[in-house]
Amino acid sequence: MRSPIENIRVETQKKLDQQKTSEERNQFGQFATPTELAHDILRYASTLLSKKAAVKFFDPAIGTGSFFSALISTFPENKIQKAVGFEIDSHYAEPSQKIWKDHILDIRVADFTHEVPPSKKDLFNLVICNPPYVRHHHLASDDKVRLKQLAEDRVGINTNGLAGLYCYFLLLSHNWMTKNGIAGWLIPSEFMDVNYGKAIKEYLLDKVRLLRIHRFDPNNVQFEDCLVSSAVVWFKNTKPPKSYQVEFSYGGTLIEPALSRNIHTNILKVENKWTRFPVLDARELAVGAKLSDLFTIKRGLATGDNSFFILTRDQVEKHDLPEQFLKPILPSPRFLKVTEIEADDNRDPLLEQPLYLLDCDLKEEEIKQDYPQLWTYLQTGKEKQVNTRYLCRTRGLWYSQEKREPPPILCTYMGRSRQKSGGKPFRFILNLSKAIATNVYLLLYPKPLLARAFKNDPELIRSVWNALNSISTDNLLEEGRVYGGGLHKLEPKELSNVSASQIMELLPNLRTNPGKQSDLF
Repeated sequence: MRSPIENIRVETQKKLDQQKTSEERNQFGQFATPTELAHDILRYASTLLSKKAAVKFFDPAIGTGSFFSALISTFPENKIQKAVGFEIDSHYAEPSQKIWKDHILDIRVADFTHEVPPSKKDLFNLVICNPPYVRHHHLASDDKVRLKQLAEDRVGINTNGLAGLYCYFLLLSHNWMTKNGIAGWLIPSEFMDVNYGKAIKEYLLDKVRLLRIHRFDPNNVQFEDCLVSSAVVWFKNTKPPKSYQVEFSYGGTLIEPALSRNIHTNILKVENKWTRFPVLDARELAVGAKLSDLFTIKRGLATGDNSFFILTRDQVEKHDLPEQFLKPILPSPRFLKVTEIEADDNRDPLLEQPLYLLDCDLKEEEIKQDYPQLWTYLQTGKEKQVNTRYLCRTRGLWYSQEKREPPPILCTYMGRSRQKSGGKPFRFILNLSKAIATNVYLLLYPKPLLARAFKNDPELIRSVWNALNSISTDNLLEEGRVYGGGLHKLEPKELSNVSASQIMELLPNLRTNPGKQSDLF
């Protein structure tokens, strides 16, 4: 049940929000913390603070004071020694000052990132904040430079240019905390996976003791007007031990999560995607090989213009093109109904509609003299301005393709999570032919030791291919990325991170060296 003053605060918040457009609030990252969530956070904070310690509360983006309201509902009034908050927008700050004028809360109308940290005696032992979710493209370039320099000077953390404003709020608050002070940050969970989040993870592992990360179920959005998955990050301002365990929880509430597991910091230091935890068993991720230990994975080639450079047999015969400048190439996945490419005695793929890639390394004057039909076909490309396309014009010869060896195994680059056939969004394809493929496929080339194993046992590649297809859809989707409409994509680096444990079971000689597979390949 809300207190009378919390009812006043909520109504004030609602009126102030209505006076701004959703575009304005989105640009400045102004998303108020719901009452229940604020109370859940402060209730959990009370379990981390010493029962004897007086509370010195600080919120560098206080808004109308949802966290302070939860603070006074959670802690006895005589335990709260001081409370300070910054709010840059007077639209919210001035009404908030009126709401809390009879309380200990000191709301200062100022930009926290421009403020100088206080002296040691004025530091805070409880920092709770829902910082502004301002994306990097809404930050002025000079602000980015200033914030980046401040983070490096004050905390020793080098940030990425794509970092949002919330990253700087978290880092710059470091110098406002007492030794052993507690911090709880309600921030987008995306920092756990993206490149710019590496700076935050470095701070959490190296500068403070990370206590817990609770990630809310993405299907249960915490903010009605902000479609972002949220997490609460808890840490203590103390030098961390060399190794320890961190609680990762998911779903439910902070007090009663749906799932919780302790993850060792040794794992967190090498794992790029922290959103794996606690759903996956950390022990499985910590040991064993990844696909990158067994394969070199590349995107297929980009021709510059598939309609010109990829031809059917009828088109080849129509233009009388020389066979030596044609390479068999696979059709796009939607036209490839099989998962095993069989071949004839020349290793040409046995497909209903064979396709060929035009690729020539001769200069045009040589082509004109020795291969007039090919020269004539190239002129039709010039008429269509194929040679002026970006990829073509950056080549030494606009009709010469990037070199690719035929891959023994391929993986489709994208797919939907719900296929009509009930199949998986990604297919691994066994290629027994000399066909190459375009960039709608990922090409898997065995590293030397695996290649030797294939040579010694020709049937092994089929077993490995079957093992690849038995990788669970969830494991593949967790590494990749998802777009609107359920479209999933896998880049080479993402597929490289997928566990190869099932394949390693087929290679007993390598399993005698757990954790050292990269040295062997």
